[in-house]
Amino acid sequence: MDRPNYITPAGYSALMAEYEALLSGERPKLVEVISWAAGNGDRSENGDYIYGRKRLREIDRRLGFLSRRMKAAKVVDPARQPDRDRVWFGATVTLAGEDDAERVLTLVGDDETDAAAGLVGWNSPIARAVRGATLGDVRRVVLPAGEREYEIVAIAYPPCPADVTTDA
Repeated sequence: MDRPNYITPAGYSALMAEYEALLSGERPKLVEVISWAAGNGDRSENGDYIYGRKRLREIDRRLGFLSRRMKAAKVVDPARQPDRDRVWFGATVTLAGEDDAERVLTLVGDDETDAAAGLVGWNSPIARAVRGATLGDVRRVVLPAGEREYEIVAIAYPPCPADVTTDA
C-alpha cells in the first residue's frame, strides 16, 4: 500500500468484529456442515457440500482481506485532532452548494464509508477537495455528475476526552 489506511477507532472495531464473527462463528459451523456433507457419499450432486465449499472460499477471501486492511490500518481518533479550525480526518463538515442546499459529511476511513449516513471516504473526490479547508473557503469538486463548488459553512469534531466532563 502506498498510502496509510486511516480509520477511526469505531471503524477498526467494526473490522475486528466482522473478522471475529467470521473466524469464530460462521467458519467453524460451515466446516462442520461440509464435513457432514462429505460423509454422505457422492459429492458431485451434494448441494450442502458444493455450496459449503464455495461459501468457505468466500469467507477465507474476506478474512484475508480484513486481515490485510487491519494490518495496514492507522487508527486516528478524530476527537484528538489538534487543528480543529481546518477540515482533517474525522471532521464533520457542512457544505453549502451553489444552489444553497446544505450537505453534512463526515470524513472517515475508506473501509467505513456509508454515503446514506453521510460517511465519506477520506480518499473520495469530495473529501480530497475539502481537506485542509477552513470556514468560508470555497472548494471545487469534480464529481461524476459534473463539477460543483461548495462553501465550508461549519466544521465539527467529536469532543476531546479532556473536554468531556463527568458527574461523579
